[in-house]
Amino acid sequence: MTIPWRDRALPAADRVADLLTRMTLEEKTAQLYGVWVKNDSNGEDIAPNEQDMTESFDFDELITRGLGQLTRAFGTAPVDPALGARALARAQRHIIAANRFGIPAVAHEECLAGFTAWRATAYPVPLAWGATFDPPLVEEMARHIGQDMTSVGIHQGLSPVLDVVRDPRWGRVEETIGEDPYLVGTVGAAYVRGLESTGIVATLKHFAGYAASVGARNHAPVRAGVREFADVTLPPFEMALREGGARSVMAAYTETDGVPVSADPRLLTELLRDDWGFTGTVVSDYFGVGFLETTHRVAGSRAEAAGAALAAGVDVELPTPRCYGEALVDAVRAGEVPESLVDRAARRVLVQKCELGMLDEGWTPEPTAERIDLDATANRTLARRLAEESVVLLDNPDAVLPLPPDVRIAVVGPRADDPLAMLGCYSFPSHVLPAHPGTPLGIEIPTVLGSLRTELPDAKITYAAGTEVDGDDPGGFPEAVARAAEADVCVVALGDRAGLFGRGTSGEGCDAEDLRLPGVQAELLDALAATGTPVVLVLLTGRPYALGRWKGRLAGMIQAFFPGEEGGPAVAGVLSGRVSPSGRLPVSVPHRPGGQPWTYLQPPLGLASASSNLDPTPLYPFGHGLSYTTFAWEDIEGTEAEIATDGTYDVSVTLRNTGERAGAEVVQLYLHDPVASVTRPDARLIAYRRVELAPGRASRVTFRFHADLSSFTGRDGRRVVEPGALELRLAASSADVRHTARVTLTGPERVLRRDRRLHCETEVTEVTEATEVRGG
Repeated sequence: MTIPWRDRALPAADRVADLLTRMTLEEKTAQLYGVWVKNDSNGEDIAPNEQDMTESFDFDELITRGLGQLTRAFGTAPVDPALGARALARAQRHIIAANRFGIPAVAHEECLAGFTAWRATAYPVPLAWGATFDPPLVEEMARHIGQDMTSVGIHQGLSPVLDVVRDPRWGRVEETIGEDPYLVGTVGAAYVRGLESTGIVATLKHFAGYAASVGARNHAPVRAGVREFADVTLPPFEMALREGGARSVMAAYTETDGVPVSADPRLLTELLRDDWGFTGTVVSDYFGVGFLETTHRVAGSRAEAAGAALAAGVDVELPTPRCYGEALVDAVRAGEVPESLVDRAARRVLVQKCELGMLDEGWTPEPTAERIDLDATANRTLARRLAEESVVLLDNPDAVLPLPPDVRIAVVGPRADDPLAMLGCYSFPSHVLPAHPGTPLGIEIPTVLGSLRTELPDAKITYAAGTEVDGDDPGGFPEAVARAAEADVCVVALGDRAGLFGRGTSGEGCDAEDLRLPGVQAELLDALAATGTPVVLVLLTGRPYALGRWKGRLAGMIQAFFPGEEGGPAVAGVLSGRVSPSGRLPVSVPHRPGGQPWTYLQPPLGLASASSNLDPTPLYPFGHGLSYTTFAWEDIEGTEAEIATDGTYDVSVTLRNTGERAGAEVVQLYLHDPVASVTRPDARLIAYRRVELAPGRASRVTFRFHADLSSFTGRDGRRVVEPGALELRLAASSADVRHTARVTLTGPERVLRRDRRLHCETEVTEVTEATEVRGG
């Protein structure tokens, strides 16, 4: 007779219920923590406080109880992928043999900009995904990432980041998708669908409020109001759960209004599970449970921290045991922590393992692929396409771009000939290899300089670095200026160096005091502009920087947000004209470096006015981006109408490529609410569609607006649709409105529940001569 918990014919919940009755307290708690095998109290820190929060342990003795998770078998040190897969399988066999029930561990890894493993494809960072405005492409990328992870034995990916940018000085802006919750939610949900389609458990982070920290400091308190939290912070997570199917959520490090997330049952249980219906696992950010004792100081001991986190709803302590190990066992036996909380968390963990097939007899940890190639041609092709779609042409006032094939080019700048200029802080070469000097990058990463030489073989190209990214030495200025003065055009590549905890100018723990370009890069740009040679600025950054100082002084500006291993060819392709730029800004670009925080989601009181001498109007607004072709917006339908507070209304436009080359336009739909019971953003994105068109071709885009999309959190904390006047703005950016439809909602105020509509239905149809005639 089959033991019930091994019976695949039974529901997972029933199997796990039987298993829990057979487990000791120690065996149940063992399912609630991970182990970072290659990390110990004597190792080099990857994260702050790492040595203080990690104690040496006997792995062989520990796993006799079982083990919940294995932490970063690939993302801690450079290991050949094939050897790493075999080593992980060996470790799993060891774990299975050591515990009474033969249960393996969930192996998790970072996958923010690709699988964080040596020799794995380094894709563009999430801020670049946002710039594509192309969720299907992001979904395809995530599917490739998931396939690579499953091929070597990984089960859970710690991505995507769904934090909405509230202050661009924050170091982790590069990890976010943008400053608009609808863009973040739609692109993030697409990433989740792609990852989950391969069997990888996607982990939404950082839930919730992490990016709204005071002063843009990492790990700082959050002072967001109730409505900002409900209407800006939470919607991307709700969308990724409902429409993406994510099976895990990571609790943020931060505290909001004095309550740390990891000890907040209102957020992790009442909202996430009771209101939203989430049934997966909640994992801690690394050392997050321990921080309740050491950083937040809301717990006086490890046992108190464990009890608070379990009661709030944190099921798994990562990355290694501190609070959920012996301290928790002793606290339960002493009656200080109810064993029911351990059972609740263990049930969730084991149900997920059951759904992954890890409780089945015959489950094997062996790699699924005969040959492991984590940077296959298909990956690189996809990385190139993502990079090309993400490059934003900010300005091209004199049509200097694209460059002619036989031009004399001076390539200047500290980001021009450095492969790492393309990568964010969670790409393996930036994240791990600094601790392993002399180790090859493991992947080919063409630079802007090398790519331009390939792209324009007939051009005469010279090079000078000019300065370092964040140094203060102008000693290289004279050579750079000389190269620019003798050229027809100067391409200057400036920007960030990704790193961790102060070791870079962008990345986790690399927060900025203001939005000036790092080091003396601004002074180098001034010197180059003074030569009289047309200067094209290429920014390779993890955040937007203030560019108003150079508006009208440069021949062109291109923004690329850490575009990945194929970013060099993508940027070169835009410079040469092989690629028609189609990226759109997922974050506003400011005029001046101060006056932060700022995003386009401002109520009237936050806009420019005579009440202050500080004008926060951005230099380039959210959604902005130029092309090498032109588009006509024709035959717009949707002017004025009345609909019920649960009704719909269609707004349509025909886009026609009126230029001589192929290109893509991004049609954006914004909502303006003139009068509401609480202040509302002057405009907010509620729909968009990227449309690719050959020269002379046209497509019709129809957005079906539903009244639910006008909802917001009212004064009593409930999400409501209010009757009254609205404006639907068809636009090419948040500041470039092409048409306004006025819609009046009639009928009673509606209170919305979990099943509210989250986005507009969108239809795109190709326009032929027949449909043009029929359309009149």
